Formats: sequence, C-alpha cells, structure tokens
Amino acid sequence: MSIKILIADDHAIVRRGLQALVQAQSGWEVCGGADNGQTAVELAVEQRPDVAILDFSLPVLNGLEATRQIRLASPETEVLVYTMHNNEAVIRDVLKAGARGYVLKTEDDDEVVSAVRALSRKKPYFSPQVAETLLDDFLSCGKVTASDTLSPREREVIQLVAEGQTNKAIADRWAVSIKTVETHRTAAMRKLNLRSGVELALYAVRNKLIEP
Repeated sequence: MSIKILIADDHAIVRRGLQALVQAQSGWEVCGGADNGQTAVELAVEQRPDVAILDFSLPVLNGLEATRQIRLASPETEVLVYTMHNNEAVIRDVLKAGARGYVLKTEDDDEVVSAVRALSRKKPYFSPQVAETLLDDFLSCGKVTASDTLSPREREVIQLVAEGQTNKAIADRWAVSIKTVETHRTAAMRKLNLRSGVELALYAVRNKLIEP
C-alpha cells in the first residue's frame, strides 16, 4: 500500500529515525521533513501527505496549532502526534484540533507503524499507554479548565510571547495591527488569570506549549 508521510520534529535525530522506519516499509515514502510547525503546515499544503507525524513541542507553531491548520488546509491528511507528553489535557487538545493518532516516543517503533497503517485507512489509533490515559481521563470526568476556553489565536500568542516574540513581531507575522495582538494577549491572560509576561511564559512551559 502506497502511503505518503510528512515528518515534523525539531530534533534531527528523531526525524532521521522516523525516516528510516518509514523507508523500511514497502510502499511508504517520506514526502517532506520539517523542524518547526509552520514549515510542517506549508509542506502539508504543498505535498498533501496521507499522514503527518508531528511532535507536540514544535517551535514557531506548536503541534497543537500545526494539527489544527493542517486539518483545515489539507483535510485528507491524517495527523499522528508523536511525543513524550502522556498528559490527558494535551491529548484532549490535539484530538479536538483534529489529530486521530497519538503515540509516545517511549514506546516501540511498531506502534508508529501500526498507527500510520490505521490512519492511512482512516481509522484512529492510540498506543496502549495513551489509551490508558484517555480511559483514566474519561472515568475521572474532568471539568472544563480555563485553558479549554482559549481561542487558537490566544494559544498561539501565548507560545510566541513565551518564545520571546514582541507584539510588533507577532503583528508582522500575522499581518495584523499591534492592537489586535494586544487584544488576543490580554484576553488570554485574563482567561488564565495571569498578570505578567513571566507568568505567561511559565504557563507555556507547564502546559508544553514551549520547551523549558
């Protein structure tokens, strides 16, 4: 079965490992590799892969927002999140964004192969550890948190500010006014009850929007 796969991870050694794994499968091909979320989205639009394998903690545009944008721009592309984060909030967020597969980097390579095969057939796939986390979360009936109320732009502005981007730089990136950026930033901080840029950066680290 022919499967086109896009790989996005900011660690070159992980990309090379995934590429070798993909190329070892008959009929599979790597149609692109990216070291940040923005490039991953651009390659997905250009290459239209069957499956995009994304790390969650990507620079520039994190895995959550990259997933959302890929699913909007290339609906036929299924997203497999491949990450270290076995966190119910992170899993829940990427599923809401459109991912249908989730595998931990601590698990066997066979899980990645099984996940890609399932997603290429339009079937969801969660590795055993992830499935257990999802079950525990379901049984706990967790309440809606403040982070659940953030809009995509608010999440993105948190990441970019935490990475050291100025309001002007973000405005230029989005092609909007500085006032629009300030509005998103203020709204995000109000929803999360944050009072400073330092608190915002700490929130981004704790919630895996950026690496510490």
